[in-house]
Amino acid sequence: MTPQSFTSDLLTGLGAQCDAANAATMHAYQRKQFAFAGVKTPARRQIATPLIRAARQSFDEADYVSCAMRLWAEPWRECQYVAVDLLCDHARHFGPDMLAVLDTLIGSKSWWDTNDALASNVLGPLLRHHPQLLADIDDWAAGERLWHARCAILHQLRYGAQTDSARLFGYCRQQAGHPDFFMQKAIGWALRQYCRHDAEAVTAFVAGMGSALSSLSRREALRHQPD
Repeated sequence: MTPQSFTSDLLTGLGAQCDAANAATMHAYQRKQFAFAGVKTPARRQIATPLIRAARQSFDEADYVSCAMRLWAEPWRECQYVAVDLLCDHARHFGPDMLAVLDTLIGSKSWWDTNDALASNVLGPLLRHHPQLLADIDDWAAGERLWHARCAILHQLRYGAQTDSARLFGYCRQQAGHPDFFMQKAIGWALRQYCRHDAEAVTAFVAGMGSALSSLSRREALRHQPD
């Protein structure tokens, strides 16, 4: 298995199951931003899973990066989904150089459907293993690149009780006034997730922010709290 053969075999499998009606529906759902082969998730995973398992036996880190970049360059959105699944499968093993790759992927063909998974399932584990990279993520969180800031806010979604609450609240505070729906949603989502582990801290943070926090973020953060 090589990155070239992985990509070729995936394209062959997707091509054999192209469905124009599904593709049109998927294209419309993603606001007509991406082309689709029209292969739904269960069928896509049936095609991709054996390839990802084979990659475990033969890929080194450079191969994972090369394959992900190849898939990102393909026009079918399903290829980007498989790239995300491939990186998620190896997430615990990447070295610190992976941050530059994620920087590129998050900034290219950017949308929630790939970036949310990259944030919580690849970036999150990467930062656990290489905390020296957090200074870069602090820059992302404070910057003007929407999707990078959103990924910074979401990278701790799976940290549970080990969430760095000071960093989470700081990121949310920095972006609280952002006008974009996806940023406001991310803030609320990240806070709601941490609320499962420290409801008192989240409630106090939301109350302290007052009107500086959007109604969407506030509503999402406290969704499972009693009125």
